[in-house]
Amino acid sequence: MDDLLGKVLDLQGVWTASNTDEMRRRGVHIRQDLPALLKERSAGLADALGVSVDELGVEGRDGTGLKTEIPWVRVFGRERSPSATTGWYVVYLFSAGGERVYLSLNQGTTVWTGGEFKARKVADLQARVGWARPHFAEQTVGRTDLRREIRLDARTSLGRGYEPGNVIAIEYSRTALPSQDVLIADLLYMLGLLRTVYEAERLAPHIPGDPTPEVLEAERSAAVVAGRRNRREARPAPSGQGFRLTAAERRAIERRSVAAATAFFEAQGWSVKDVGNRESYDLQLQRGDERLHAEVKGTTSTGHDVILTRAEVEKQRQYYPDNALVVVHSIVLDRTSKEPVASGGVLVCTSPWSIADEDLTVISYAYRTALGGDAARRDLNAALNVATRG
Repeated sequence: MDDLLGKVLDLQGVWTASNTDEMRRRGVHIRQDLPALLKERSAGLADALGVSVDELGVEGRDGTGLKTEIPWVRVFGRERSPSATTGWYVVYLFSAGGERVYLSLNQGTTVWTGGEFKARKVADLQARVGWARPHFAEQTVGRTDLRREIRLDARTSLGRGYEPGNVIAIEYSRTALPSQDVLIADLLYMLGLLRTVYEAERLAPHIPGDPTPEVLEAERSAAVVAGRRNRREARPAPSGQGFRLTAAERRAIERRSVAAATAFFEAQGWSVKDVGNRESYDLQLQRGDERLHAEVKGTTSTGHDVILTRAEVEKQRQYYPDNALVVVHSIVLDRTSKEPVASGGVLVCTSPWSIADEDLTVISYAYRTALGGDAARRDLNAALNVATRG
């Protein structure tokens, strides 16, 4: 294995986007030789990652057509990271000039919204890195060879894009590549860290840097209703991504947010009535001659975006200034028990609440076709169709 890594590093020094003889040899090493060598150890790799052999993925890429500056070979869980653009994985990344290769716990740089892949911002990648590292902190005690930053010396934006996604890495110098036994031991160790991240992701209702769960669910629902297809997404989004909420989890979050809002208003002397089952708002408040109509939104995210229906927007505009928006964000969701339990959260109340058009983002449209007698377009601004930024 050390021999193959060395051969790839030597060919990095003559990289070109054209498919030269050198780049063809590099492609064979990346796409065939290295993956084949690793697959011979599938049982041990799968055991370290905590998945079945069938669930273990090993692949290498060096560019289709034009040759990429930074080739890679990754090891991953197929369900958690169905493509290199999504999820977490362990990957060999070769520096542009061939001076070094990294064994990096890294991540995909896009997120699937149900209609398209959206690129993650560098700040979001770094937020996810900050979330992941504490989960395996105990496993890294005593390892002085781990790097928090990697340097690929890439000239292309694609090549540079791997650097902010790095969670932790081991660096190997071309002039001091360790033996195959050491390389395999390091790979098993890194897969153990990845296993910890996978487990933490499975239990996390929201990961910093990820889009707001409710907005993603709305976008996906809108895409499904519209019959949107995307050939790049051959199967549903990976179940390991923490932003996916079940119906029971959504109910738990809703109950927690309404309870927090009720306690908040009662502490201020308001008489509170929960009318969410029959009105287009959640709480009806009275304090002497004062009246207030409150919309309550709960989320496990930081609450930058919440979903409003068309009816909610219209009602709150009608009730202004006797209205309020209560966002209970950063709710803690315990998924370990049979029934999810929501607790905690930070309450932010806006009252009076004026809804400006520029704070509304249309997620989908209803279009009246000629079959309906009118081909005019109309904006629904309805359930799962409008997001407002808090």
